[in-house]
Amino acid sequence: AVAGAIASKFRGTGQTCVCANRIYIQEGVYDEFVKKFTEKVNAFKVGNGFEASTTHGPLIHDRAVSKVEAHIKDAQSKGGKVVAGGQKMPDLGANFFQPTVIRDMTPDMAMATEETFGPVAGLFPFKTEAEVIEMANKVEVGLAGYFFSRDLHRVYRIAEALEVGMVGVNTGIISDPASPFGGVKESGFGREGSKYGIAEYQVTKMITFGGMGSPLQS
Repeated sequence: AVAGAIASKFRGTGQTCVCANRIYIQEGVYDEFVKKFTEKVNAFKVGNGFEASTTHGPLIHDRAVSKVEAHIKDAQSKGGKVVAGGQKMPDLGANFFQPTVIRDMTPDMAMATEETFGPVAGLFPFKTEAEVIEMANKVEVGLAGYFFSRDLHRVYRIAEALEVGMVGVNTGIISDPASPFGGVKESGFGREGSKYGIAEYQVTKMITFGGMGSPLQS
C-alpha cells in the first residue's frame, strides 16, 4: 500500500491529473503507514532531470509553488504536522519544492477538497468504511480513486461506491491504452482510449424494418 500510494501521489512530482490528492489510512495502521511512507519520501532525490540519481524535478511555474505553500500553511494552521519536506529549494531553482508529507489531516483543510498538483501528500486517518467513502466522495471532481484491500467483497463494494471514472485496486498506476480514460462530475464526460474511446468518433445508424410479419412459407 505504501509503494502504491507513493507511485500515485508523487509521479511527475505530483502534477498529473490522476495523482492521488488525498490519502486515507485506517487509524489502526495509521502511525505505521505514516512512518514507512515518510521514510520513502525522505529517500527522494530532487534535482536536474538529466542526472541519473534524480527522482523528482521542479513544479511547472511559480503559481504552482504558491499553491503548494498555501495548502501546507492551511493544513498547519488547522493542526496538520509536516513530517517531511515543506520548504522551497532555491539552490536548485525558483520552482523546486521539497516532497512533503503532512499527517493528522482533517476534512476542514483545503487539501480535503482542492487539488494541489504538487509534491504534497496529506495523510488523513479514518475509522470506518462508510466514513472514508463519504469523505472520498465529498468533492466536485471524480477522475480516479485508488484503494488497497484483500477482501474481494470489499473490493467490489468500494469500487462501486467511489464516485470516480477510474479505480485502481491494489495499485497506484492505472493508465493504459487499452483502458477507458475519463471521469465523472466536474472531471468531464466521455472516455478516451479502448473501444469506448473509439465509440466517441463513431456515428451509430439505426435501421428499423417493417412489414416483416408475413406467415412462414410452406
